[in-house]
Amino acid sequence: MLIPKVAIVGPSGAVGKTLVQLLYERSFPFSEIRLCGSERSIGGEISVGDKSIKVEKATPELFKQVDIVFIAAGSEVSRSLTPIAVNSGAIVIDKSSEFRMNKDVPLVIPEVNGIDLNCHKGIISSPNCSTTPLAMTLKALSCISPITRVVVDTYQSVSGSGLPAMEELRTQTNDVLSNGNVTPKVYPHQIAFNALPHIDDFHESGYTTEELKMVYETRKILHQPELSISATCVRIPVMVGHSEAVHIEFKRSVEVEHVRAVLSKSPGISVVDDPKTRSYPLPIQVEGKDDIYVGRIRRDKSNARGLAMWLVSDNLRKGASLNALQIAEELLKKGMILNKKGENNYA
Repeated sequence: MLIPKVAIVGPSGAVGKTLVQLLYERSFPFSEIRLCGSERSIGGEISVGDKSIKVEKATPELFKQVDIVFIAAGSEVSRSLTPIAVNSGAIVIDKSSEFRMNKDVPLVIPEVNGIDLNCHKGIISSPNCSTTPLAMTLKALSCISPITRVVVDTYQSVSGSGLPAMEELRTQTNDVLSNGNVTPKVYPHQIAFNALPHIDDFHESGYTTEELKMVYETRKILHQPELSISATCVRIPVMVGHSEAVHIEFKRSVEVEHVRAVLSKSPGISVVDDPKTRSYPLPIQVEGKDDIYVGRIRRDKSNARGLAMWLVSDNLRKGASLNALQIAEELLKKGMILNKKGENNYA
């Protein structure tokens, strides 16, 4: 098996830092790691395992020396660097939204549609951190009965906006508790002790970009372009962990115990659901864990074929870094990483 050389673009951000950590946690086989950052971070050092690695400028020459490029930065960075990396012979696993809806770019959750990797042309997108838990749960339940409609409300942590947002929550919390003035910078309103029903830009439809990502990405991942989905995305004062209240309508009525049993056996999903002991998933409990946690599973009182449930996941792990790394692991398993001599051809 080829032992790849990897590069990470954006290693000092919340997602990039978690990706570096996971490379070692999961003993991902790499022979070399290169870290590429912004102009202000070039020359600095980042701890990787038991050593420090200097941050470099992302160049065509660097990309020619690696096999996999993880992009853990924004769409603008991905738009600029991805073509350069691909033309240099590297496979790009992109965490930004830049290429997700491109028909020639697979949007992949390995447990759900890993087969789509067979169609990649050098770029593979990893979904939005709120899309991933929803799509995994829907895929697992679709074996019971076809799903006809989904309504999802998310309660998303500030880490989804990056390190500056996490610092803003800390600062505002201290300011409020000390009766100081609060000055929002990252968000349009105070986030401490508040909830903002607004993530990303508004569209003419009244939906935000984040909400539309959930609709279109879920459809693409599940290969169900006509699936009816409506989303409302809310930012809440939690550091790490996205929560989702999900209402699912099936073609046929489903049994709650059957649903629990199916989810319990699904890869990457854990069920925490015992109302008698007040057991249900909480963001504070799932931080640092890899699974999607599901609880509050119950019949929807308003719909004979409906089901309601509560999902929680660590958005920096399975919602972002872990999924990207699992894509790379799947590529290696399939023998789909080529070295610079063209060996290890695609399966």
